[in-house]
Amino acid sequence: MRSFRKAADELFVTPAAITHQIKALEAQLGIPLFVRLSHGIELTPAAEAALPRLQQGFEMLLHAVRDLREFGQSPRLNVAVTPTLASRWIMPRLHRFLSKYPNIDVRLMASGQAIHTSGRSHPDSHSAESAQNPDVEIHFSHTRPSGEYVDHLFAVHVVPMAHPKIIDGSAASRVPDDLRHLTLLHGDGRLHDRSQSTWAKWLKQAGALQVDARRGLQFDHSTLALKAAADGLGVTLAMPLLAAEELSENKVRILFPTVLPLEQSYFVETNPGEIDRPEVRAFRDWLLEEARQDLEFEAG
Repeated sequence: MRSFRKAADELFVTPAAITHQIKALEAQLGIPLFVRLSHGIELTPAAEAALPRLQQGFEMLLHAVRDLREFGQSPRLNVAVTPTLASRWIMPRLHRFLSKYPNIDVRLMASGQAIHTSGRSHPDSHSAESAQNPDVEIHFSHTRPSGEYVDHLFAVHVVPMAHPKIIDGSAASRVPDDLRHLTLLHGDGRLHDRSQSTWAKWLKQAGALQVDARRGLQFDHSTLALKAAADGLGVTLAMPLLAAEELSENKVRILFPTVLPLEQSYFVETNPGEIDRPEVRAFRDWLLEEARQDLEFEAG
């Protein structure tokens, strides 16, 4: 932070109040803690030496306050996850975790909103803190997060999917180049360079030279494109793992078996300060086991 003003803003007090408290603390200790510079402040060597233990102490105090708040309540588990994975992969199977651990109050935080998965209610006095510091966070990322406890959940790929009436219709596609007769549904509509679109990459991999990857309907999100495909509007590229409901209900079918591996993967990051909590470990292990079973089923 290196600024009394920023510290004051975070604590909702005036900079003068912060300065007064620091001076009083330095007087009580008999040693300076900060070096005042024209561009801010720096810790003195003594303060730098004491900082690790002070951080540990504040962390222990934070946990103690949380334990007091939650004494007698069910264990709470805060999970941050992308809205798509929350609605299409976690929610349809979460009942299995809750049936095994009925006393754990799971909160899924997607796009800043907490989705409560039990009927129990708790005071929300530290909901903002929970949203900023989830116990478990699931990333969709090109690179592995740099956290201390990170597990690879699964890699993903996309395949072309369409409503059965399109696949079985008179204009049925037999080879990838036949897609020139169908409407392409794009789930990356915000992408400006269409030569780098997912459709462009898939068509190149499939060897389709007669299809213009720039044409078709553009959507801001892949979920909207999948919904359009289920409504019979065209062909989209979707992840089988996240289109399981539509596939099982025969709302869409896979048009061609050619897969395009995506550069991103899903990763599970566990908060180092919460890793020893039984409910956190249980949820992490459950996620990894569910992913393993899905990948085995898909491979089989």
